[in-house]
Amino acid sequence: MDRSTVRPHRMNPSGGCPHADNARLRARGSVVPVVLPGEIEGMAVLGHEALKAFLGHPDVAKGARHFTLLREGAIPEGWPLRTFATVQSMTTADGADHRRLRSLVSRAFTSRRVAELRPRVEELTEALLDELARAATAGGGVADLRRHFALPLPMGVISELLGVDVAHRDRLHALSTQVVTTDIGSQQAVSANREFAAVLGEIVAAKAERPGDDLTTALLAARDDDGDRLSAQELIGTLLLLIVAGHETTLNLITNAVRALCAHPDQLAHVRGQQVGWGDVVEETLRWDAPVSYFPFRYPVRDVTVDGTVVPKGTPILAGYSAAGRDPAAYGPDADRFDVTRPGRPGAVRHLSLGQGAHYCLGAPLARLEAETALRRLFDRFPKLELAVPEGELPRHSGFVGNSVDTLPVRLSSDAP
Repeated sequence: MDRSTVRPHRMNPSGGCPHADNARLRARGSVVPVVLPGEIEGMAVLGHEALKAFLGHPDVAKGARHFTLLREGAIPEGWPLRTFATVQSMTTADGADHRRLRSLVSRAFTSRRVAELRPRVEELTEALLDELARAATAGGGVADLRRHFALPLPMGVISELLGVDVAHRDRLHALSTQVVTTDIGSQQAVSANREFAAVLGEIVAAKAERPGDDLTTALLAARDDDGDRLSAQELIGTLLLLIVAGHETTLNLITNAVRALCAHPDQLAHVRGQQVGWGDVVEETLRWDAPVSYFPFRYPVRDVTVDGTVVPKGTPILAGYSAAGRDPAAYGPDADRFDVTRPGRPGAVRHLSLGQGAHYCLGAPLARLEAETALRRLFDRFPKLELAVPEGELPRHSGFVGNSVDTLPVRLSSDAP
């Protein structure tokens, strides 16, 4: 396909619900040209099969040296998406560098290690449900589930894994939100990234002085097979990645699942009737309302053709997870329907919302554990839980990377005043 004949879609920096736009874009093709903030030309891969092929393509890289405009100095420091390209971590590394960085972190996310975390996840979940109940009592029967439950659970778990003090957590979440948003001003973007690095530097310095039984201490001491430590920039970049990815995705996943179940009581009935498990709810939520809508960036190292469309060398590409999750070509004519029985059907198509291939989400087992535990205990504890405002009035998350709402007011009991 000649890209010049297709009018580019202008990505909305303020975000909003992505699904209507996704449907219109998929009708134009599984790979479409887009305009990113700052009038930067890019492309987005939207179709399930096209995205699956693209994520595993041998001529597609993650390293920023392949981003033509960045290499040529045309991307300003305050570009809101710059951190996604330049942070030095496994998400922007390829080949041996990627394997080295991933191996240093992966030992904390093995199946055995995640299983060992289950009692702590359950303990923290119970404590946060108590907090949610107190917040509802103070709020006349209504509480913000996102603030009091969906956020502190994954933030608490990843912070404990990293050995991050409680005093830092609120600030780290606020900075995390800023560095992944797409409608932030250039000066604010620069300030947020500098402050994030400074806070992480303080945490590293404290761990260097007082080592603990945590991942930050382990990363400080870790050496790969060649005896090379993480560089200072790689350590800060890795911590930034773990904090952002370690809580933002699960926060959105839990929030979106609760919204979906409250809006579809017939689907919640399937779980309560034990026709399906909470794992099925998590998988269907990941497909139907992916916590990450468009993830930046990958770059072709040479011109590549994806589903008949030429993607030029060096172009920044968005992975359209929310679009791929509702692709009728993969999931049938009812792809827009939330159906918790779908994941367990014979031959069911597996979603791509946690990635594919070498860069598959390292924390996926932990995210699934947290979400399943949170949903099971939440609806056990508060079986009459319902949204306190109509779904359409919930304020959407700012930006087109994350996909959720900013607040989730709920009533824990239909008998509440």
